[in-house]
Amino acid sequence: MNQKISLLLFITVLSFCCALTPQTANAQTTTPGEPHDSKLYKTIVHMDSMMFDAFNTHNLAVLGSLFSSDVEFYHDKGGLSNYSSTMNSFKNVAEQTPGLRRELVAGTMEVYPVPGYGAIEMGEHRFTHIEDGKQVVGVFKFTHIWQFKDGLWKVTRVVSVGH
Repeated sequence: MNQKISLLLFITVLSFCCALTPQTANAQTTTPGEPHDSKLYKTIVHMDSMMFDAFNTHNLAVLGSLFSSDVEFYHDKGGLSNYSSTMNSFKNVAEQTPGLRRELVAGTMEVYPVPGYGAIEMGEHRFTHIEDGKQVVGVFKFTHIWQFKDGLWKVTRVVSVGH
């Protein structure tokens, strides 16, 4: 009898724990060639594309408009920066590495809704440039916290790691 009660208790606790564990069912991921029908996912893909088109073309005005004035940018090598220092970094990168390009690594983007706030975007991106006549490639992980406020999407937090 004790074994049956222990087993029932174990199953009950396990079921309760599973119910409390964050589920990834709401994650909006895609694989190359697979269409995605989530409106939020498509919106964040579009915003990500706008951000890095501006980065790749050195359009600092557009790039700056996609970040919140109180952005916090966490970088595992560069530390924490605010809006002003982040924009200055983008300007310096554009001046010092004119051929630097960013591409999203296909199949790595995940988008999670944040009810009442916006979305969390996670993925990997590849940066390439020519240095001393050779192509330099780096693949890094990122997380962007997007806020939807007053009809606009802006990044309020960035985490960039794996450098």
